[in-house]
Amino acid sequence: MTDSITAAHPAATAHGRGRLRTYARLGKLDVYDYYLGIFLALAATLLPLGAFTAGKALVLALFLVGEIAVLMAMVALDDVTGFRDGSDLANYGPDNPLRSKARKPLVAGALTVPQALRFAWTSAAAGAVLWAAAVAVAPHRPPWALVAAAALFVVSLQYSYGLKISYHGFQEVFLVALGAVLVIVPYGLLTGEYSGFLMVQAVLFGFGPLMFGVYSNTNDVAGDRAVGRPTVAALVSERGNAVFIAALSATEFLIGALASLTGAAPWWFVPLMLPATALRTRQYLTGFVRGDIMTARRIGFAVHRLSVALMTVANLLVGWGATR
Repeated sequence: MTDSITAAHPAATAHGRGRLRTYARLGKLDVYDYYLGIFLALAATLLPLGAFTAGKALVLALFLVGEIAVLMAMVALDDVTGFRDGSDLANYGPDNPLRSKARKPLVAGALTVPQALRFAWTSAAAGAVLWAAAVAVAPHRPPWALVAAAALFVVSLQYSYGLKISYHGFQEVFLVALGAVLVIVPYGLLTGEYSGFLMVQAVLFGFGPLMFGVYSNTNDVAGDRAVGRPTVAALVSERGNAVFIAALSATEFLIGALASLTGAAPWWFVPLMLPATALRTRQYLTGFVRGDIMTARRIGFAVHRLSVALMTVANLLVGWGATR
């Protein structure tokens, strides 16, 4: 029956698939890097296997799907603001051929602002319901985790809409905090505890999106300056921005190194993370020595994903050692 309906209305079916792809672009579903934080929480709680119940798996699943909905709302609202103030038209228009207009459905004319807003608020509502369900079935509800989740929900919707936090100079800090909260909250719901080592990983996880975000900001500096969006790249000189990003790269390494030196992380954590450190160095050299900012941005995604894989291994090693 379904096949006959599809055959009878091929244009409508194709249109439906096209609209779904358009909303997927609006929600940036292809940029899944924030969602990888769930693997760190999973790896930190997985061992011993006998203690990892189906209920815990359900908590992680509900939190992850809720997280996807909340972040889709955040980026859709960001697109609405960027379209209204003209920054996306500048950064994704014909004068900037390195950025694909298809990634911005409002700029491409594939969606209207009311459609984007309906998608954003529907996604936000779904995220709130799913996170509430995750809390309801969680074995633990530490107050700090509940406050962190609630704050993230509220603030993410104000990132570039409403209060427009990113338009008041807090963009870089927010990106790190967002990633950190998405790691520590599900861990807290499963264990009821706070782990120093996991917090180190959570901050490093937040550095991942920050370190491809600052390269995006470097590329988008003209559009951001035009609308008064105060990213570091828009506020300082080219040299100042290069120094800032070099400092961020060094800070990322030092966080892991100090954690190992102080006992917050195992001694072997820094050597384990060296492949990601080397790739981060390559990213900087590509962007600010070779002058290829957009390739450097793409390398940032690879660094983040490699870092998540290495930190996942670290958590499994710690868990395995604790069960021996």
